[in-house]
Amino acid sequence: MKFTRISLVLVLASAFGFSTQSAISEELTVATFVPPQHHTNTVMFKWFGEELASRSNGTLTMKLFPAGQLGAGPVQQYKRAVEGVADITFGVSAYTPALFPKTMLAIPPGKSENSHDATNRILAVFDEYLADEYSDVKVIGLTTAAGIGIAATKDVSTLEGLEGAKIVPYAALTTPIIEAMGAVPIQMPVTEMYTGLSTGTIDGAYATYNNMTPPWNFWDVTTHFVVNVPVQHAVIFVVMNRERYESLSPEHRAIIDELSGEAASMKLAESFDGADERSLALMQETTGKNYELIEVSPEERARMDAAVAEGLKVIFADYAERGIDNAEEIYNAINN
Repeated sequence: MKFTRISLVLVLASAFGFSTQSAISEELTVATFVPPQHHTNTVMFKWFGEELASRSNGTLTMKLFPAGQLGAGPVQQYKRAVEGVADITFGVSAYTPALFPKTMLAIPPGKSENSHDATNRILAVFDEYLADEYSDVKVIGLTTAAGIGIAATKDVSTLEGLEGAKIVPYAALTTPIIEAMGAVPIQMPVTEMYTGLSTGTIDGAYATYNNMTPPWNFWDVTTHFVVNVPVQHAVIFVVMNRERYESLSPEHRAIIDELSGEAASMKLAESFDGADERSLALMQETTGKNYELIEVSPEERARMDAAVAEGLKVIFADYAERGIDNAEEIYNAINN
């Protein structure tokens, strides 16, 4: 039997365990709405890009498009992945809550006080409770930004201080909790909070230490940063267009699979917790800023936790009215 030149190449490739498809260089586009210097870019996506290139011998790479270059604003990030505007997108589930009602149950205060712990809890329940919400995409990673404090223009360290205060929660979902604490919930994306605080449109916002320092700079427009509040979590996703993922060679898909899930999720958590650690250190060493760091007393925290419990009852009832009868079960599983 005579072999053509192409046939010989195929035989050799097979003999040495290579796929001809894997030799094709692929570049994945990554869309994010945050600026280039954001920690998710300098930590998680830097790691992800380096791992892609290293594990594929340079045949699988990524190109980051920060600051909304592939579409302005955070709201449409999941849609951009589904529709293939970008191969991979970074986004916040609370901006499209109708798509992620069960994932959103990781947002209300529970047992998690940081991104690392919250990420472990989300991953532990993902397959059983959350996976069906992501059937249109390939999930690269999930984590949270832990709202460990309230950046405010007044002292909101007591329920009396919260009474009537206009506070931005991490999601509309937690409106009943904010109301139970006596405050007035105002919905606003993080990209508008600096202006809202500076103009008095809002009195405060759930925030991280990282929100206080560059690039967000809330410390320029607040007088208080209140910690030991019931922690809310913004659930963060990194997802990939499913068709693009399936179009890759088996070797390239295997690399994506190895990096996805726990590895990417914990790298995301590392970026958020690490940014908070660095920002807290910067806050402690920086002088000349007109804000006070206040810790809620144990007695006031107990009162706030009691208000959270009342707000959760309203949230679970609302879920039941929408046909999701196991919302409390999912919340409890996350906070087991």
